[in-house]
Amino acid sequence: MSWWWAGAIGAAKKKIDEDSGGGGGGGAPKFQSVGLVIGVTGIVGNSLAEILPLSDTPGGPWKVYGVSRRPLSVSFRPLTEGLAVEHIQCDVSDPDDALAKLSPLTDVTHVFYVAWANRIVEAENREVNSALLRNVLAAVLPNAPNLQHVCLQTGRKHYLGSFESLGKVKAHEPPFREDLPRLDCPNFYYDLEDILFEEMAKRDGTVTWSIHRPTTIFGFSTYSLMNLVGSLCAYAAICRREGAPLKWPGSRVVWEDFSDASDADMIAEHQIWAAIDPYAKNEAFNCSNGDLFKWKHLWPLLAREFGVEWVGYEGEEQRFKLVDAMKEKEGLWEEIVAEHELAPTRLEEVGNWWFVDAVFGVEEVHLDSMNKSKEHGFLGFRNTVSSFISWIDKMRAYKIVP
Repeated sequence: MSWWWAGAIGAAKKKIDEDSGGGGGGGAPKFQSVGLVIGVTGIVGNSLAEILPLSDTPGGPWKVYGVSRRPLSVSFRPLTEGLAVEHIQCDVSDPDDALAKLSPLTDVTHVFYVAWANRIVEAENREVNSALLRNVLAAVLPNAPNLQHVCLQTGRKHYLGSFESLGKVKAHEPPFREDLPRLDCPNFYYDLEDILFEEMAKRDGTVTWSIHRPTTIFGFSTYSLMNLVGSLCAYAAICRREGAPLKWPGSRVVWEDFSDASDADMIAEHQIWAAIDPYAKNEAFNCSNGDLFKWKHLWPLLAREFGVEWVGYEGEEQRFKLVDAMKEKEGLWEEIVAEHELAPTRLEEVGNWWFVDAVFGVEEVHLDSMNKSKEHGFLGFRNTVSSFISWIDKMRAYKIVP
């Protein structure tokens, strides 16, 4: 059974190889691969930091450098304890800081770029995010002689357009395939791809690349701007505290029709596969769980987990935005944190309401095709219902939500 498939059905357990730890002298580990994770405190960065160093991860043993702009929080540090992960605090938007912190990492063999900076205006998104990637590549490429592969994570907006363009540009008809042409609109995902192609062309094939396009990600992070599961947990906890039902805020389409999602661990597995499998080199891939679900089925599960009543879609006149509903709830969240002795967080850190509104507010069905990944040999998948519950459990295990 392949590692990708075994992990998907739970047969492969995450475990730490006692021999992969640190130590000096003759006991020092010999790493086959060295991964550089840019954006390690984000949803997928977190999963990469946990999975790469494990004893059974293909391409290993792996040493991992995890880069983030902010220092590790108390709630994040336990995730990598005992693993071969070295955290590097670096603001990669600053070319000088990127060069100073990343150029000394001469042993890097694989780059996993999963960072993202959010700006309201797409022109600013393009400028800022292009600079991030350029700064990383400028610091790493000339100084890592054994570099083999660069993974670039983008997303489904490749097929839909930017948040700014939604509803203004005709998107492709689903299911979305990797060979669909780019939309005629500004999109920083396109810019990132072009930067990658430009830099890889200079290497004459000595360094390969892959592009990964997940959809809505289910995962764990206390930092991510796009943590849907964490935000829904915070919303449900607030409803329980107020004795209010868990009301569906979004559209009829998202409530009733099919959706798909991307488990963060599976995305990490997908990137590791592309990083080491010759048949996955120099390709762009969608990355979703491989199944379909309906939010009308997940919503009662969320309510059950937090012990609240729930209300589904009740018509357009009852729709609301969580950005509005969660205003002035900061004090209530502080009370919840204190009462349940949770990790110290601010509501704005765990509740990304604008993102939930964006995901739940769409008026069309958006679905990906995973055929290309399967045809190239990736057999990983996730049961989205199980994935949803498992990430709620992890939010609780690390005391982010009650």
